[in-house]
Amino acid sequence: MNDKILDGKKLADKLNSELKIQINKTVKKTGIIPKLATILVGKDPASRVYLNIKNRTSAQVGISSIIIELEENITKVKLLEKIDRLNNDHTIHGILLQLPLPESLKLYTLEFLNKISPLKDVDGLNPVNKGKLYDYNEELAPCTPKGIIALLEHYNIRIKGKDAVIINRSNLVGKPLIFMLLKRNATVSICHTSTIDINNYIKNADLLVVAVRKPKFITKERIKEGVVIIDVGINRVEGKLCGDVDFDDVFDKCGAITPSPGGVGPLTVHFLLHNSFITYKKLLNLTEM
Repeated sequence: MNDKILDGKKLADKLNSELKIQINKTVKKTGIIPKLATILVGKDPASRVYLNIKNRTSAQVGISSIIIELEENITKVKLLEKIDRLNNDHTIHGILLQLPLPESLKLYTLEFLNKISPLKDVDGLNPVNKGKLYDYNEELAPCTPKGIIALLEHYNIRIKGKDAVIINRSNLVGKPLIFMLLKRNATVSICHTSTIDINNYIKNADLLVVAVRKPKFITKERIKEGVVIIDVGINRVEGKLCGDVDFDDVFDKCGAITPSPGGVGPLTVHFLLHNSFITYKKLLNLTEM
């Protein structure tokens, strides 16, 4: 059974241990600890849970992580000013704007992300870093797609020549993953709410990535034998967490699958910290680990 499970937590633990060694080695040379600043606007419970996990993992690998908590009713101008101050603070090496923002600010999300310096953009959402990904430069690519690729490569899942279907078109998952899969010579389709006959795409997928926030959206009747499934979704049903894929239902039919939770999530956190280490080194003009 375990041969089919793509264990993201196990891989993340391994990568975090390696990152800790790299960070400790670099800090001994520089005397400067990497510092990540996260801006949290409002009191979204899911964001708080994620940030608690991020802070614990940051401490484990040797990154100083601070949360800047702002009131939900902060103005657009004040938030832009706060980001600008962090851009100009030489003690801060990475900036993360926790999403989603409160309703009053959602309209300006891109403006806020564009304001973050591309040198401190650990989420890879500044236009400069998005443009680099267009040319297959993944150095500061978004964290979840980085985790997905790392998981596939760790388990020697063949990507080249495969029909990959992504059910998500967000800036954090679907869009960047297109370029990362194309770089590895997959044939990529991206599905969304307006896709006609989505079942046809799902049924023909060799690699299926699902991030729709719909519990048990994917069942065995919808997939083909041997498909590799990456379940990015996290949903709470009757007090329990589950993914967008009906794990038990599809397990015997698929070739490999991520659990949810315990699949992509831990790797997203790892690559946030890995990106933070990259921005730290760039800002300190370090060419070696």
